[in-house]
Amino acid sequence: MKVNKLGIDLLTHDPVVILKDVDGKHQLPILIGPFEATAIALALEKQVVPRPLSHDLMKSIIESLDAQVEKVVIDDIKENTFFAKVILRAGGDPVEIDARPSDSIALALRTNSPIFVSEQIILAEALEDKSAEDQDATAFKNYIENLKPSDFRKDT
Repeated sequence: MKVNKLGIDLLTHDPVVILKDVDGKHQLPILIGPFEATAIALALEKQVVPRPLSHDLMKSIIESLDAQVEKVVIDDIKENTFFAKVILRAGGDPVEIDARPSDSIALALRTNSPIFVSEQIILAEALEDKSAEDQDATAFKNYIENLKPSDFRKDT
C-alpha cells in the first residue's frame, strides 16, 4: 500500500492517513495524532527540518546499527485501534518490533520501505474505491453515446 493522502476526519476532527492499495481498489483510513500527521506530511513533501524529529532519529539509529527497515505491516485491530509491526533486517535475521501504524508509516516513508496491510484488515476495514470503476464506466458511456453508424462500417 501507499499513502494516498492526509486529511481530517469530519466527525472527530482528528488527522487521518488514507492508505491505498497498488491496484487502487481499496482505501484504508487510519486515525492518527497531530504530531504523526506532521511527520508523515513532512516525509511526503520531502521537507528537511533543521533538527531531527523522532522518526528521523529512529532512521539514524537503525542505519547506524547496519540494519534496514525491510517493511512495515499493519496486521491487527482491537477495539478500533490498529496495530503494526516494523520488520527490521539486521545481520540477516528479521526482527519484528511492535509499533503504532502512524509511526510505522512515518518511518517507512523516510526509509523508502514498503507498507503492507494484512488481508484480514483489508477485508474488515478497507473501503472499496469506486472512483476508478466510475471513471471506466463514464469513459465507456461516453464512447457508446458518441458512436456513429460509420464506426460499424468495415473498410476493406
